[in-house]
Amino acid sequence: MLKSPSVVFGDGPLKLDDILALSKQSAEPSLSEAPLFKERIAKGCDFLDRLLNESGVIYGVTTGYGDSCTRAVNAELLYDLPIHLSRFHGCGLGALLTVEQSRAVTAVRLASLTSGMSGVSIALLERLTWFLREDVIPVIPSEGSVGASGDLTPLSYVAAALIGEREVWDRGVRRPTAQALSERGLAPLKLRPKEALAIMNGTAVMTALACLAFSKAAFLSKLTARLTAMTSLALLGNPGHFDEVLFAAKPHPGQMLTASRIRQDLKARLVDAAELSRLQDRYSVRCAPHVIGVLEDMLPSFRQMIETELNSANDNPIIDGEAERVLHGGHFYGGHIAFVMDSLKNLVANLSDLVDRQMASLVDPKFSNGLPDNLSGSKGARASINHGLKAVQIGVSAWTAEALKNTMPASVFSRSTECHNQDKVSMGTISARDCLRVIELTEQAVAGHLVACVQSLRLRLKSGDLSSQDLTEDLMCFMDELDPVIPFIDEDQPLEPVLRHLLNLIGEQHWTLYPDLGA
Repeated sequence: MLKSPSVVFGDGPLKLDDILALSKQSAEPSLSEAPLFKERIAKGCDFLDRLLNESGVIYGVTTGYGDSCTRAVNAELLYDLPIHLSRFHGCGLGALLTVEQSRAVTAVRLASLTSGMSGVSIALLERLTWFLREDVIPVIPSEGSVGASGDLTPLSYVAAALIGEREVWDRGVRRPTAQALSERGLAPLKLRPKEALAIMNGTAVMTALACLAFSKAAFLSKLTARLTAMTSLALLGNPGHFDEVLFAAKPHPGQMLTASRIRQDLKARLVDAAELSRLQDRYSVRCAPHVIGVLEDMLPSFRQMIETELNSANDNPIIDGEAERVLHGGHFYGGHIAFVMDSLKNLVANLSDLVDRQMASLVDPKFSNGLPDNLSGSKGARASINHGLKAVQIGVSAWTAEALKNTMPASVFSRSTECHNQDKVSMGTISARDCLRVIELTEQAVAGHLVACVQSLRLRLKSGDLSSQDLTEDLMCFMDELDPVIPFIDEDQPLEPVLRHLLNLIGEQHWTLYPDLGA
């Protein structure tokens, strides 16, 4: 049996892909055994203990929270204060994060705390690592964060799980945390004075969702390139639109990469311009690299911002155990993630709009260059009662419209909250949730268009307009793999099961697309 790769927290910066692997349980988490790491964590705890013994004033440790920072907390209540922080924030609503998303949240928070600037104990880090390793994951509602002071309300569910309260996903089964711990002979943690604040006062939820959104968007970019090639073939379009020299004349790297992907899928079709019914295809095909390429060009920048946030200490105050300083700041502010998510959802929604327009060209005989109405394969007398993909195309337009509607940037809707202490907030978690919703809708539009592309190519092959020699080996393998999933549509049938199956394949990133043309 192959051993899962290990993701070690505390040995150095993590990659976005590490969080993805942990969220899908394709990697094992562990905590660094390096003496320097343990020493760095211990120094922060020891420094805090000494300050408390000397009656030092530390926000959120010897004071109330937020606007209540002017309220002093008696020494005998310092260990009660973090419990209260976790409890009064237990007001999240909305849909629950999925188990995969909650695993990512737990991993991202652990990554931040292992930077050694949060004043937490090794025991807390070990318990978070144990959560991931044993797949005992906090149940987290998705709504209730304004993205500064970080993801307070959703992260309170992580803090609550550490002290044995609320609920966890115990290997996928929802149950009380206290039961899950007790059955394993574990006692709840007694949080040290700053530890609830360190867990909750950060950007882990928005950053975790951003990791997942990034991965999905990168896959959609490649899949949309493949659908563009299939659309071009089905329309008997001009493969010259993706010429290498043409794109060298406007050398945006992501645009060039997208064109090369499409070009690779079209290289088997050799056609003279004089044979084309249209010298220039409509924009949704001809300009597809220019649409998809913007996303490809921004992905490296988005990755850099997400990974910087992932590896940052983003709570408040920051505890510098080395120099023995307490630094009060605003690293909980999720502006970078908010910007990435607001931008990414715009670019992904453009993919949905692109495939919606491509599908519209395929189903409409006025534009499809000889394909049958709504791509129905029915012939003879029965053709009059069969409507092919008419409703699927309506669905694709509906999903696209909703995706486009959700592109309004959440980050510009800052609200003054918490007695005007949190008077400028990032809305990063709302941006991330919106982005995932736009991605979900775009995946639905892509699934619908995938059915149309496969049906169109089957019709062309049956009619003799195309031969198998016009399709590359990669495209033929792709079509063959979809044969048992997508039926040939000659008689009307409910296609919801087909679409849901395709959505599962898209969500799993089932196909390896363009492995030799870059990530």
